[in-house]
Amino acid sequence: MTTIEKENFDLTNVLTRRYATKKFDSSRKLDDATYRQLENSLLLSASSFGLQPWKFVFVTDPEIKAQLPAFSWGQNQPQDCSHLVVICRISELNEEHIDRYIQKIASTRGVTLESLESYSGMMKGFLKSPSDKIHWMEKQCYIALGTLLTAAAALGVDACPMEGFDAKAYDQILGLSEKGCHSVVVCPLGYRAEDDHYAKLAKVRFDAEDIVIKI
Repeated sequence: MTTIEKENFDLTNVLTRRYATKKFDSSRKLDDATYRQLENSLLLSASSFGLQPWKFVFVTDPEIKAQLPAFSWGQNQPQDCSHLVVICRISELNEEHIDRYIQKIASTRGVTLESLESYSGMMKGFLKSPSDKIHWMEKQCYIALGTLLTAAAALGVDACPMEGFDAKAYDQILGLSEKGCHSVVVCPLGYRAEDDHYAKLAKVRFDAEDIVIKI
């Protein structure tokens, strides 16, 4: 980003405009260029070890989307949005996944597999630790969600992070088990409806002195 672009970009205003959109304008759709940028924001999201234990399912099929409000606590955002993103954890985090990641590092950076043995061993050691791998992968999905929300706001796209849905039903409707993943959190993307009164409400946040600790 150039200096001029930095001067013209006000992150605070962008994030102040962002809100959990309650009603989407179903007639407005993301254009291809905007969609690609949002997809790339997910691909570039941070993750522990860089392991990316996730899959991102973009749902645009109207017939499938129409089934989802019944399994989303009656919320219509998954149906009315332009693109519904279902952020999923992979079914299993195993040594094969780590080996694929190590191969990707080697090919991308032009280094040998031997030079990565120590890093590979550290990650495989993590697999043997007593921590809950499913819980760990789900936490990674929320890192990706945060990246997506910020990217959408920067592009003027509205979004609504949602935990209020039946994950088992979503998995079944979308065939996620067969795709090697399970839904964790969903995020409808699109553009707010003119009559969504929540868009006009002032954002309510604690003051910095209430929640920021400087040491």
